[in-house]
Amino acid sequence: MNSFLPVVEKLPEGHPVKVYYEESELIQDILFELSDAEIAEDFQKYYNIFNQLVTIEKRFARKENQLFPYLEKHGWNGPSRGMWSFHDNLRDQIRLLNTHNSEKNTAKIIENLPYLIEGIKRLLMIEDMRLFPNAMQILTEEDWKEFYEGDEEMGWMLSEPPTPYPPKEETYIHPSEDFTERELSFSLQDTFHYDEGYMTPDQVNLLLRFLPIDITYVDENDKVIFYNRGDDRVFPRSKGIIGRGVRFCHPPKSVDMVIRIVDEFRAGTKDVAEFWFNYRGRIIHIRYFAIRDHDKKYRGVIEMSQDITDIRKLEGQKRLLDWD
Repeated sequence: MNSFLPVVEKLPEGHPVKVYYEESELIQDILFELSDAEIAEDFQKYYNIFNQLVTIEKRFARKENQLFPYLEKHGWNGPSRGMWSFHDNLRDQIRLLNTHNSEKNTAKIIENLPYLIEGIKRLLMIEDMRLFPNAMQILTEEDWKEFYEGDEEMGWMLSEPPTPYPPKEETYIHPSEDFTERELSFSLQDTFHYDEGYMTPDQVNLLLRFLPIDITYVDENDKVIFYNRGDDRVFPRSKGIIGRGVRFCHPPKSVDMVIRIVDEFRAGTKDVAEFWFNYRGRIIHIRYFAIRDHDKKYRGVIEMSQDITDIRKLEGQKRLLDWD
């Protein structure tokens, strides 16, 4: 394992691939500790180590929402299909073990933990031998420089965020060259007229950002053209998804269903599709709406996701403000 490490060590600090390898080292340490854990004798120690490993979801999310879209732009779609499925298999194993953990069923944990450990080891080996060497050949330096902001949204397994890449440098800007817009303009001159009322682009962006619903807009060409960047998104997104085909924005096991929805919307046979399910202990409601213009021409799909756990608990009425 880590046959590509000599190349990685020469990369500058903060380079996305170097960060992945720093995480790989952490993961291997965690796997070693898990393999040696005396689960029946000291369940709490095992459980603490296991919860460290579960943060590997951040790594999966960065790869799926950041690295894979960039590879697709350069024509390599394999990781979006095969490796994403591999991630989902590992997620299933983690969910199974979490069920056994909640029951403190040490016999089942001891029986199933080796499958997760070996699966992650195999994933790290494939990353080291194929994914990252190919990515370094395919992606340009400008591509890698665009990763940090999106990676930061997904998060890292590391205890401290890595050094930004490229390093942020403060440079002096002469007043004659400073075009930064520092205030929202509320004059009608800077607004656009919508169906009812006027808003500036900044106000529209704020409105979408603070909506308590995740929105993703896929255009008539099946390309993602927009998502709202709220602070409490149900599912992670990053700017790497913009311009990406909708078939690559969902786990492989749900792609066929998504494609069917899009095809039915385009044909005009359906206008709405909705689902609700348990996700990490929360109830998630997802709705798809066909978008059509005034001439009823198909213009794409809006996907809306919302955590409705607390909404479902509401009973009776609340008509008074209870701040005091």
